[in-house]
Amino acid sequence: MCAAKNNETAVPESRRSARDRIFEAAKDLFYRHGIRAVGVESIACEADATKMTLYRNFNSKDELVAACMRDHDRDFWAWWDSVLAPHTGDPQAQLMALMAAFSHQCEEQPRGCPMLNAVVELQEEDHPGRAVIVQNKLRIRERLSALCREIEAHDPDTLADALYLLIEGAYISLLVLKGSDTPAEALPRIAETLIAAHIEQ
Repeated sequence: MCAAKNNETAVPESRRSARDRIFEAAKDLFYRHGIRAVGVESIACEADATKMTLYRNFNSKDELVAACMRDHDRDFWAWWDSVLAPHTGDPQAQLMALMAAFSHQCEEQPRGCPMLNAVVELQEEDHPGRAVIVQNKLRIRERLSALCREIEAHDPDTLADALYLLIEGAYISLLVLKGSDTPAEALPRIAETLIAAHIEQ
């Protein structure tokens, strides 16, 4: 049974639409507990809404999951562009800025990449949320490859794949290796070594 909301939270929450409350609750719960572990009843309860209201705004849990993944995707690319923007015209500096930013982001997301975590649970090939994640990861590879071509790497696609694996591996390591000294912290140094090996004469 859903616990009653106290008066301190009920007033500000009431100023937001039910759809927004449901969406934000789902996004948070999916990340903290996993998609399969969180049911629509839990989401409705956390959002101070009802299952009927949830289904009026989202036709199914799968649609809600997909909406959360699309939001993660939008946030991710806005973040990516903000990291690259200060280094326009210098692709090597952009690559290094990205690696440092990913390392820093790992510190802020101790449960790992929300999209990477989600795709493990979304095994159905036709799941709308899975499609969003696959496109996100393919685009990361494409944009890394483009930057590696711009720095005239000897084998830009291989370097891009190495950097891609380094990024994803850093996130996965967070789920296993806890503490202040994790492989994610070494991401920029490893990336610098890889890049140097691919551009040295």
